[in-house]
Amino acid sequence: MTAEWVRFGFCALFILLGMFVEFTALLGVFRFKFALNRMHSASMGDTLGLMFILIGLIIAYGLDFAFLKLAVLIIFMWIASPVASHLVAELEMLTDSELKQHMAIESMKEGDNGIWKF
Repeated sequence: MTAEWVRFGFCALFILLGMFVEFTALLGVFRFKFALNRMHSASMGDTLGLMFILIGLIIAYGLDFAFLKLAVLIIFMWIASPVASHLVAELEMLTDSELKQHMAIESMKEGDNGIWKF
């Protein structure tokens, strides 16, 4: 009886923590004006918040086939979300003609047109 309450407590803690992270990311998306800042808030909150929620669900279901599916989903999200965010950020950097007005990049020279040079 006590073990089930402890498991329920950890499950609720992780799910509530995930909801808090997602809500904070949502506020960041609406608060920031520049697209790269909004994207950073959305992608960080998405990855971390979803991980906490899925860990809470894993604790709730226990070790069965649902655990395996949720673990694969966590791994997929941790791989796919940063890659998609990086591609969107790169597209924004290449297409935004007013990039220099939004952020200060010291290594940029006149005539670079917003393209990073490594």
